[in-house]
Amino acid sequence: MTAATSKSRADASTAEDEPIHILWINAGLSCDGDSVALTAATQPSIEEIVLGALPGLPKIAVHWPLIDYECGPDKGADTFIEWYYKADRGELEPFVLVIEGSIPNEAIKTEGYWCGFGNNPDTGQPMTTSEWLDRLAPKALAVLAVGTCATYGGIHAMAGNPTGAMGVPDYLGWGWKSKAGIPIVCVPGCPIQPDNLSETILYLLYLAAGQAPMIPLDDQLRPTWLFGATVHEGCDRAGYYEQGQFATEYGTPQCLVKIGCWGPVVKCNVPKRGWINGIGGCPNVGGICIGCTMPGFPDRFMPFMDEPPGSRVSAAASSTYGAIIRRLRNITLRKTDKEPRWRSKGRELHTGYQASW
Repeated sequence: MTAATSKSRADASTAEDEPIHILWINAGLSCDGDSVALTAATQPSIEEIVLGALPGLPKIAVHWPLIDYECGPDKGADTFIEWYYKADRGELEPFVLVIEGSIPNEAIKTEGYWCGFGNNPDTGQPMTTSEWLDRLAPKALAVLAVGTCATYGGIHAMAGNPTGAMGVPDYLGWGWKSKAGIPIVCVPGCPIQPDNLSETILYLLYLAAGQAPMIPLDDQLRPTWLFGATVHEGCDRAGYYEQGQFATEYGTPQCLVKIGCWGPVVKCNVPKRGWINGIGGCPNVGGICIGCTMPGFPDRFMPFMDEPPGSRVSAAASSTYGAIIRRLRNITLRKTDKEPRWRSKGRELHTGYQASW
């Protein structure tokens, strides 16, 4: 074996031993609710991802403020923010950049800053979240925007806000792609559905390991398998809508459209998937859908708990044909909700069978 061959194999072995880093920045305008939600994931759990407990999963190193309990900003077993400085210097390969929280516009004021994360090592001044995004996004294997704030701006980006906040695609550009050719991946939710996030992280890790095709996204950069259907299509109250039966107050099992549910037009899988271990989810527990996974949230869905535009027409039509459908189904029900006549005891067989004895 030549020295060059030995060195190349050693380099390959070293590369295989290097983990894929996940750099999580939750320093945008946010409540950290998406980080909290991820702790409830079960399919897969964040523990299974971090510990590499799933088949074929590459080695992972997660730098996430919520679980890095040993490290402080500057002191501790390790300096937490040093990993981000390493990535900025090009010393961390490869890494997935996770952004939680909306990105404020730092250019619209004369002094101060809206939000930041640590200090600039060159100046000692606070490093804004947008500057981190400028520095790290071009070096990242993939950029994952988690929660509605990071994906589309969310609450902080609603009309009248002073920050000019926006989502990651608004900031980087909707056509932006990472150096690996991966578009921005958006997993909205306010907060995010835990398994939607953990499953997307898992997909990106398998993609990085060459074990999955390019992640399929819709035109709003959401994973298609998670956001391909509406709330209404997965809701256990949808049958009531079809039959024209609508709730007029909370606490009843009928369709919630008339008291403000946007389910028929909102792309979200929560009614189908539940919240934790398949249990819960807004309409499943009697709550209306307010459209929190949509790019226009919250402005296009307010005022909440008011009948959505267009629902009056559709609900009126549903009430009309639903009444006819209910009558027809009741006729069928009366005929099918009975035992057949021939099921009786005695010496005679009434089933119509022609006996050969």
